[in-house]
Amino acid sequence: MSDPTAARGDASRAGLRNYVLVTGAYWADTVTDGATRMLVLFYFYNLGYTPFAVASLFIFYEVFGILTNLFGGYIGARFGLKTTLFIGLGTQLVALSMLAFAPQSWLVVAWVMLSQALSGIAKDMTKMSSKSAVKLIVPEDSSAMLYRWVAILTGSKNALKGVGFFLGGLLLTLLDFQTALKLLVVLVGTTLMVTALLMRGGLGQANKKARFSQVFSRNASVNKLAAARIFLFGARDVWFVVGLPVFLSSVLGWTFWQSGGFLAVWIIGYGIVQAATPRLLRSRVDEQREPDGRTATVLAFVLAALPAGIAVALSAGVAPAPVVVTGLIVFGVVFALNSAVHSYLILAYTDSDKVAMNVGFYYMANASGRLAGTVFSGALYQWGVQSGASNGLVACLWASSAFVLAAGLLSLLLPRHSGQRSKPIKLGDLGE
Repeated sequence: MSDPTAARGDASRAGLRNYVLVTGAYWADTVTDGATRMLVLFYFYNLGYTPFAVASLFIFYEVFGILTNLFGGYIGARFGLKTTLFIGLGTQLVALSMLAFAPQSWLVVAWVMLSQALSGIAKDMTKMSSKSAVKLIVPEDSSAMLYRWVAILTGSKNALKGVGFFLGGLLLTLLDFQTALKLLVVLVGTTLMVTALLMRGGLGQANKKARFSQVFSRNASVNKLAAARIFLFGARDVWFVVGLPVFLSSVLGWTFWQSGGFLAVWIIGYGIVQAATPRLLRSRVDEQREPDGRTATVLAFVLAALPAGIAVALSAGVAPAPVVVTGLIVFGVVFALNSAVHSYLILAYTDSDKVAMNVGFYYMANASGRLAGTVFSGALYQWGVQSGASNGLVACLWASSAFVLAAGLLSLLLPRHSGQRSKPIKLGDLGE
């Protein structure tokens, strides 16, 4: 007779093995995604594109990120997380190849926007797969463990995105645009092959009864958190995506690798803070070890003051380099804490049997905020430079402060206790 205990142990080890693989694939995709962002941004800005034109190259990236999170949660629940993972990696391979191997005459706005649309699909498919999978291996009665694992996963992802930023700036300094992209094609292709060869079975079973209507959450806490998330990430990207890199290059005179390197260090530090959030916030949370809506509210209101302070200093004529560098570092610390709290709360609020759906809905809101931030980043910077070299960034910073203030007001509506206990999750509940 088979030993039920041994069978459960084998299933647990297989689930952990597959989770390690899906997370590794997510990390590889994150590095290439960050590198591609820097390559495209600096390459086309150097060709003479305006800040708004550069921002437009990434509009489809964010639009299709929204659509991917809308449909990706359904696909993940219906066909399994293994399916969404391989869709993500395969799509990234196609997106990079479109830029790496296309004739030079094809590297125009429409072609790059199409490639970026596919990259947006790829990034959110792999992200949803990895972040949903963590709920499968953490015991349901251990909210503290879930909090730590989510913080580590989110932090490591952002640290590696920073590595990608640096890699993109460095590659564009050492190599031409298309050769650099060919190296990224090799990285993604290798990751796809290794994951396909080593993954055994899958992450649970697909739920064939999942309905598309379930994508739209009926959980009030999830909906409120998603609304706050839109403004939180809009606040970051409204000055970080286009305004800041262009400011560093055009106003401060930094080279590609210097700008990419600084943004990389910021993202890496941001990721380290996210991973350390449970330890950093522990002494600040009353009568519990995990954060709740009150934690998100306080962090948002503190964060709102930072871009406003940087804007005031720049307008007053204070030396821009130390103001922006110091301000960005402090902003990154508080933003990282706020983002990590959100990432924990979405899993704390959601029911285990709806995790892919709710995570997809939540990251659809995340992508909506990034889209708004990206468009406003290019448009406000271009509008602002008409009144002074550094005022383009000032306009972006005031918009950032307004966005975070809105996130804080929405966070006031979140529950004061995060522990909505979901029913125990089984490997058969989600994902293939």
